[in-house]
Amino acid sequence: MRILIAALLATASILSPINGWAQSADVEATIKAVDVSKLMLTLDDGKSYKVPEEFNFEGLTAGVKVVVFYTVVDGNRVVDDLEIVQ
Repeated sequence: MRILIAALLATASILSPINGWAQSADVEATIKAVDVSKLMLTLDDGKSYKVPEEFNFEGLTAGVKVVVFYTVVDGNRVVDDLEIVQ
């Protein structure tokens, strides 16, 4: 039993840094396109960002400058937070 617990703890300590790879990043850019039906924002950096279903698109149109905080999940940039730059 002790060997089993030691093996589980060793495995957990090896795999724990993997969570650190999914860190949030941010980008400041201007909105190029808004696709409400696909829940996507395209910025002038040429990249697309997926937003959650409950996302509020109010005030977001092409030409608005924003700061997007996102996390890469399965190769997709998923918006965690968004701020409009005045």
